[in-house]
Amino acid sequence: MLKIEDFSQKYNEKVVVKDLNLEVMDGEIYGFIGHNGAGKSTTIKSIVGILPVETGEIYINEMPISTNRKACQQISAYIPDNPDLYEYMTGIDYINFIADIFKVSKEDRVERIKKYGDAFEITGQLGDLISSYSHGMKQKVALIGAFVHSPKLLVLDEPFVGLDPKASAVLKQSMHELCAEGSSIFFSTHVLETAEVLCDRVGMIDHGNLILSGKVSELTKEKTLEEVFLENLEEQNA
Repeated sequence: MLKIEDFSQKYNEKVVVKDLNLEVMDGEIYGFIGHNGAGKSTTIKSIVGILPVETGEIYINEMPISTNRKACQQISAYIPDNPDLYEYMTGIDYINFIADIFKVSKEDRVERIKKYGDAFEITGQLGDLISSYSHGMKQKVALIGAFVHSPKLLVLDEPFVGLDPKASAVLKQSMHELCAEGSSIFFSTHVLETAEVLCDRVGMIDHGNLILSGKVSELTKEKTLEEVFLENLEEQNA
């Protein structure tokens, strides 16, 4: 579903991602792990078309995003680490706006909005202005807006920041359900415990370099994911 080939990106002449190669298969949850400033957000912004691909190529459903950005975005959803929503809208208006863009049928949107609104315990507040929401409530509305059109690729940047424990559990379950339908998820995190229990595979990035990638089950046979990550960091910076 997602393939990154020889991807590099600069910021103010500084290389922030270098020769990145990775692939996310259909139905897979892929965790992109690294410290702050490692290159995670830059990679994600390029995947979703916010930043242009400078070197290499990124493919979504075998389409190169450099020449098929709109088609790629039509089957994708993106939630940034700090959701920037239209605050003059109500929550339900925003979700319906997203559903309209992706041409979700009335029947499907009603069913999905109720499902996710109830699950995230925000149904009763969807008629309120987004400007009145807390960060966590905005995150929930952004997530419902993503799930309402069942994207083939869901891209999330630190999705658990600002969510309470119950909402985090709902998000994890919803991610599994989406992938069970054949979609794929690519998300960044620095919370290694979450990645260890949630992901099928992970990639570890440090100073723009992918230092390790593989199945979680194979990487954690004898050690925790945190131990694996720290050992590879030490080797990289020795």
